[in-house]
Amino acid sequence: MSPQKIVIIGPESTGKSSLCAALAAHYHTAWVPEYAREYLLTHGCDYRPEDLLAIARGQVMLEDRYSTQAVAAGQELLFIDTDLYVIKVWSEFVFDRCDRWILEQIAARRYDAYLLCRNDLPWVKDELREYPDPVIRERLYHIYRDILIQQDTPWAEIGGQGEERVAAGIAAVDRVTAIISEYRDRSAGSPSVR
Repeated sequence: MSPQKIVIIGPESTGKSSLCAALAAHYHTAWVPEYAREYLLTHGCDYRPEDLLAIARGQVMLEDRYSTQAVAAGQELLFIDTDLYVIKVWSEFVFDRCDRWILEQIAARRYDAYLLCRNDLPWVKDELREYPDPVIRERLYHIYRDILIQQDTPWAEIGGQGEERVAAGIAAVDRVTAIISEYRDRSAGSPSVR
């Protein structure tokens, strides 16, 4: 059986990678890093729409590789640092359009839950981040929130500082995995839920 895939999304500098690492350590499992960081560090930050498509393809490839490894290792959970919703928001925010392949992949790929990181951490500058303005960060946060509201995969908002944020993530994962397990049991026709 494939692992339950939990995606962590949100604007830049909201602790997505740190949360993924902490949750993976807590649940003794793996997490998929954000492919965009590797790509931009290699190719530079002067990106175009075709670079975002390459990043999307790389993210999908990375997710599939980690998922296959998780199945082989018998891991029940896999945390994913961003998905194609992030590429879609990025594409539309910067270029006012999104490649059709990205949109098709969003429709085709399935995840079990999303954790949306709130903007309650201070923005930290690094060589890849672009939006320190709190108004833009809040706008992006609401774009992600609207996306999650309009789809049917379970999701939760995660906030707080340091260990408080990790604890909120753990509590959310415990809640959504219980929902996912109940749904999978019902779908499999488990007599215990009839």
